Amino acid sequence: MTFTGRWERGILRIVVIGLGSMGKRRIRLLKQIDETIEITGVDTRDDRRHEAENLYGIAVCGDLQTAFDRGCDCAVISTSPLSHAVLIDKCLRQGLHVFTELNLVTDQYDENISLAAEQGRVLFLSSTFLYRDEINYIRQKVAESRSDLTYSYHVGQYLPDWHPWENYTEYFVGDSRTNGCREIMAIDFPWLYKTFGQFRSVSVKKGKKTSLKTTYNDSYVLLVEHTSGVQGSIIADVVTRKATRAFEVFGEDLYISWDGTPFGLKRYDIETKQLSAVNLYEAADALHQPGYAEYVVENAYKKELEIFLGEIEGREKSEYGFEDDAYILSVIDKIERD
Repeated sequence: MTFTGRWERGILRIVVIGLGSMGKRRIRLLKQIDETIEITGVDTRDDRRHEAENLYGIAVCGDLQTAFDRGCDCAVISTSPLSHAVLIDKCLRQGLHVFTELNLVTDQYDENISLAAEQGRVLFLSSTFLYRDEINYIRQKVAESRSDLTYSYHVGQYLPDWHPWENYTEYFVGDSRTNGCREIMAIDFPWLYKTFGQFRSVSVKKGKKTSLKTTYNDSYVLLVEHTSGVQGSIIADVVTRKATRAFEVFGEDLYISWDGTPFGLKRYDIETKQLSAVNLYEAADALHQPGYAEYVVENAYKKELEIFLGEIEGREKSEYGFEDDAYILSVIDKIERD
């Protein structure tokens, strides 16, 4: 896929802001999508700039204005969530289309939505699970079901294991405003909402179950009901020593389970009484990056970048926007307060 015709010299120029693990992933995937894309990386840390330059052969700089002066059409914001709002504003005012990772807070949402509309620019929010083939399969089968459905879902991983290469107190999951459980909910609630409807009611049990040096609850047990009438139980925690993603949805005409991995989706055939794997990927397509849990695959991260670039060209539309996210974060805010 090549993106040409609307850009200076026919080359799409993207600034990737933040060269940590997510920034490097976005650079790697952008190069897979179209090797002609001209990428500039921005980070205040010398070590991250040098690593990105050596790994990917991109131009790097230590401040955003230098990147703007070089010329760019789009921005991919991969910094810590609390910095996103100001960076989005700066990029939109520069006339850039903006792709941003999870924000986890609604700082300047109304202002940035309005600014993007005024500038006629795409403002795209990552919601990676909505671009997973397994999620799309579950959504389709739920929509086809004529039963009253119920689901159970447990997502957990011990916080120090998230980024083994850095201390959990030294990046955003150590901050109570952008804590680990909040990120889990912000990742998974969007697809649950798109699959089952808005959250009509949520009952909460929560607590701190570890000796970790955090100031927030690290375990949540939720009973939820959606506007569709579907009920569910959700456990979100940063306690579980084995990285876990365990989902089941069931009713009289449907049973699906998923362990979060590309080849862990199963459906029960009511006619044959057999539980069978649902294979949606070729083995080579289920890309997994070493150092992450096995359910963290690259495909959906690449797909949402492709949708972002396609939306700029008027060919695609995102699954999930800032308005949706404002709603989801309001639900999470209430869960944390109750």
